[in-house]
Amino acid sequence: MTALIKELRAGHSRYKETRLPDYQPLFKKLADRGQNPKALVIACSDSRVDPALMFDQEPGDLFIVRNVANLVPPYEPKPGYHGTSAALEFAVKGLEVSDIIVMGHAQCGGIQALIGMADGKQPEGEFIGPWMSIAEHAVQIAQQGNNKDRNRAVQTEQAVVRLSLQNLETFPWVTERIANGSLELHGFYFDISNGFVQWLNPTEDKFEDFD
Repeated sequence: MTALIKELRAGHSRYKETRLPDYQPLFKKLADRGQNPKALVIACSDSRVDPALMFDQEPGDLFIVRNVANLVPPYEPKPGYHGTSAALEFAVKGLEVSDIIVMGHAQCGGIQALIGMADGKQPEGEFIGPWMSIAEHAVQIAQQGNNKDRNRAVQTEQAVVRLSLQNLETFPWVTERIANGSLELHGFYFDISNGFVQWLNPTEDKFEDFD
């Protein structure tokens, strides 16, 4: 048994002693009635990004899809392995969530790979490059200005949020629900350095503090 597994077992023991008694009624309710989440959150797989933690939500409140760089691919109803699209379909058509949140974040490794690709450097491995190519247009938009490296990264991270929101609207059953008022889309951005989240103001098309 590795040191990590020992640590996780010890943590689970502490959880059963200290936190589980408070959560058992909630888990029983969720088991009996199934899930009814408030929203779908499409977030990055980055271990530093935890939507439930930053929004102080309980188990069952959020249906969370995590992938590299919080990307939503465009609607492609052809054979293939469409994990993010399948989760999106289930959340919208099965769970009937009322809100979809795309949450980007600072210091995103996927975005760094995307910027590297734009500069002619291909990422290592077989899958990151093809996956991040979904967002090629976003990095092109972010590169239009003469930005310093950090600003370029932030602008690209936020441009990818906008791109994913646009791609959501290529799914016919998403646009149908937007049109009838039963579904709304939102863009968020998490700054790891201070723990704060910003939201994309659709009127101003810029990320702003919640306060």
